[in-house]
Amino acid sequence: MAGPGIGKSSLTETVAERFAGELNILQVHGSSALAAVPFGVLTPYTTDLTAEESVSPVAVLRSMWTYFEKLKAGNGNPVLLLVDDAHHLDEASAGVLADLISAGWATVVAAARPRPGLPQPLDQLWYDGLAERVDLRPLNREQIEEVLEHLLSGTVPAATIDAAWSASGGNPRLLDALLHDAAEAGILSKRNGIWVLLGSLPSDGARLTAVVAKDHLRRRPEEQEALKLIALAGPVGRKVIEDICGAPVVRSLLDQQMVVETSGVPAELSLWNGLFAEAIRNTISVSRSLQLQEKIRAHQDGTLLRGEGRLRSVEWALECGLRVPDADLLESAVEALSRYRNPSARSIAARVHAPDLLPLAQAVQARALYNEGAYADAAALLDECWLPLTDLPQGPAVLLLRVSAHQAAGHQLTAIAEDVREQAGSSGEGIRAWQEDILQLLKAGSEVDHRALAAAVETIRHRPLDDGHQPVAAVAEALLAHALTAAGRPADGLDAALLAASELPPLDGSLFFFPEFVLGRLVASYLAMGEWESAERELNSYAAHHAAGAGTFDGGLQLLRGYSLLRQGRMERAYQLLLPAVEALRLNDPLHLFRFGSSLGFYVAARLGDAAQAKRLEQDYKDAVAGGPQHDLLAGAYAAAAGEYLAHDGKGLASLHTMMTAAEAAGRTGHLLELLAVCWDLGDPSVIPMVKDTAGAVQGRWAAAMLTLATSWEAADGDALMATAASLEESGFVNLAREAYARASTVLEQAGERRRSRQAVAQREKCDHELGERFREGRFIAAAPAVHLTRREQDIVELAVQGLTDREIAQRLMVSVRTVEGHLYRTYVKLGVRSRDELESALPK
Repeated sequence: MAGPGIGKSSLTETVAERFAGELNILQVHGSSALAAVPFGVLTPYTTDLTAEESVSPVAVLRSMWTYFEKLKAGNGNPVLLLVDDAHHLDEASAGVLADLISAGWATVVAAARPRPGLPQPLDQLWYDGLAERVDLRPLNREQIEEVLEHLLSGTVPAATIDAAWSASGGNPRLLDALLHDAAEAGILSKRNGIWVLLGSLPSDGARLTAVVAKDHLRRRPEEQEALKLIALAGPVGRKVIEDICGAPVVRSLLDQQMVVETSGVPAELSLWNGLFAEAIRNTISVSRSLQLQEKIRAHQDGTLLRGEGRLRSVEWALECGLRVPDADLLESAVEALSRYRNPSARSIAARVHAPDLLPLAQAVQARALYNEGAYADAAALLDECWLPLTDLPQGPAVLLLRVSAHQAAGHQLTAIAEDVREQAGSSGEGIRAWQEDILQLLKAGSEVDHRALAAAVETIRHRPLDDGHQPVAAVAEALLAHALTAAGRPADGLDAALLAASELPPLDGSLFFFPEFVLGRLVASYLAMGEWESAERELNSYAAHHAAGAGTFDGGLQLLRGYSLLRQGRMERAYQLLLPAVEALRLNDPLHLFRFGSSLGFYVAARLGDAAQAKRLEQDYKDAVAGGPQHDLLAGAYAAAAGEYLAHDGKGLASLHTMMTAAEAAGRTGHLLELLAVCWDLGDPSVIPMVKDTAGAVQGRWAAAMLTLATSWEAADGDALMATAASLEESGFVNLAREAYARASTVLEQAGERRRSRQAVAQREKCDHELGERFREGRFIAAAPAVHLTRREQDIVELAVQGLTDREIAQRLMVSVRTVEGHLYRTYVKLGVRSRDELESALPK
């Protein structure tokens, strides 16, 4: 049992192929055309019956039995009867099949849709325990991921998986068609080993068109008509379609799960899949579409349409070449933009020509272009329209969007601000106070000047509410949150970010991306505090409520997730997110994170020893258009550390020391502590005193954990280090706990406490496994005891690396297999590996 396209027919075909040599396989295909004809589908097996006998259940059953006996006499194999589209069987045929099964004359596999379901005689078999029912469900997200990983060689990022899952609805037939069409059109493309979508999945591809055509040919004309109407007008009132096509047709389509019904009042109908609906629309000529539109208009009051129904009505009118009033066009363009239907928003807004509506229509076009990564085009449109919108509620959002578009196109903030002031001055009215506020706030934000931002925010908080208050307040609080976090006050930064979030509800539907602007600062504050779970909760909450914007902002979201894992020391998992994030940001970087993201990817690739990817990401970092300057210090630090991991020439370490003593770092205690951690990661214990001094001045659990570790490290007390490690592990700082155990093992070994030292090593390895990677000589390189293999262990490992089995090694060295196994196990423990596959890369060089 399964809905259309889930795989019933494919499954029955596979069963036929699998048992072709073992069973006598017969196939019956249910048909809506024969559903009213008694025994119609069984005609191939009743050709010897007379007209009178052909309507007798007993005669039909006897004829089927005779046919089966002849088959079995030929090869002795039992009979397997495969019935496809069994929901179309007439009651008489279903009764005969039920009798065949009950009598044991044949095994039957029947495939049917849950609605309307099997005819009663077959359904009764299941109730009587004579048949098993298997319900095939649409693929869930994990299964879609498994399919894509099987089909595509390379990394398939979460955004691509989500897009395929959402577009196909988990329907395997649609998924197959969409993947083929997207690959043919070059929309699904492999970039640097990552499968990315360069646009929306196509609705006009050959495979999807063929699926739609095949589905249509199987339907009655009245059902085809209803599907076209719903595809063109949906969501459309159920009563409207019932008045045109009849209630039985609507019930039939609902039963077949081709149409879904909303629970609102009045009830509305839509096709079960948006891309399927769009594909149907692509098959309808303009003249036919006009005819269908007249039918809808005769039964529907267009003035009552709202939301998506109103948008679809305008799109349909434009597709037919009809004129739509400019006010309706602008309203629909805004609706399309809110749903991230960017091409539709651009197309509709471009048709607005009324002088009083044109500036806002241009701004809508610009935001759609911005969503698609066309920053220069967006900036050009905003240059034209921002000034006339100054006194409208959208004025602050449009100015912010203009600044952001120019920054994304590579222009410096100072030059952009100068141009804004010049244009405002030439208008004759001068620059507004709120406009100057925004420019000053953005300047202070780019300089990460928490004092200037705090003063500005204090003024804004006590200012009377007006139309421009919420946008300016939200931006001010968000920028202050970032600056406070950088200054080592992430708890205060979190308070500011939460205040910024409280300003967001009135800004819903704005032309600027306020929710994403605030989200990044909120997550950064949580990460700086070491509150990993809280950061993940915010990201998950955003993703759940803003799915439509995934194509635009997913790169930034995945970057934040990867950065969180990096901060936790989960490098391999971070790498799995950062590589796709960089590729997504290469296509679309609305939050100006590409340079920062490429530096993080460069760092993790170099640390994990992936030199080829590291060098490519290094070039990305160097070539990146300067984006958000507030990230430059950390980006430079991670890039310098990555260079050190690659070259081991001391230059990266020297660069980090230079950054730590620069004036820029002096005012950013929080960022300075992160720089020190990166430097210490490279094995430079000289920074430990600075870590102690700096961590004591930084808010949050992470800084406290760093202070505890640095203090215990310098004290070099084995017992204290073990206690510190256990405490860090319990607090969720597993990577710091790992280093405390490593340091403890060294101290205890030097003190002659070898048993305790081995315990510390075992605990360190436990942390390695929890972090999801084999222990690497990364953070605190000097902490890990040197690995010493005995001569016998070396001999056994060398042969194991060559591919010899335990028995072959035992024969070669003339020892027992058990001795080989024991030496290998002890070697695994010493090297921190879990299998032979990891031996070669783990051997001391």
